[in-house]
Amino acid sequence: MAASVNKAGGGKASSKAGKPEKFSAEEREAMKEALKDKRRAKTKTSPEEDMATCLAAIDAMEPHDKALALHIHRIVGEVAPQLAPRTFYGMPAYYLNGNNVCFFQSGAKFKTRYSTLGFSQAAQLDNGEIWPSAYAILEFTPQVEQQVRQLIAKAASA
Repeated sequence: MAASVNKAGGGKASSKAGKPEKFSAEEREAMKEALKDKRRAKTKTSPEEDMATCLAAIDAMEPHDKALALHIHRIVGEVAPQLAPRTFYGMPAYYLNGNNVCFFQSGAKFKTRYSTLGFSQAAQLDNGEIWPSAYAILEFTPQVEQQVRQLIAKAASA
């Protein structure tokens, strides 16, 4: 989740009293979406309903982010069909055995300059003592697609 950034570009904005400001409208909306996701998971929705919810989340995105999310959705279907599409904080996400493995976060959703492909600890992308768990994506090039394919395949095999 992205945090509110102050004008200097770092951290949570503070009020005059030095206390953190309340959550942004985008953060509050994401929390509402997370509650909807949890309720949907408890009701044991069908894979078809989960797919429809995931595709609706993608369809609601701005055109550039929608194109990126559709690329990722297609790649997941091709290299890791065992991952089940659902939503996570109202964003497209992919699950294995009920565990979130990866998700796409729209840059426009939190007014950031790039979208991200994120991985949870279930992905086990461990690589030594330090490794990235999210990747900024500006455009899909053949090289980006190859890297995303490798990451998703590795994450799905965990």
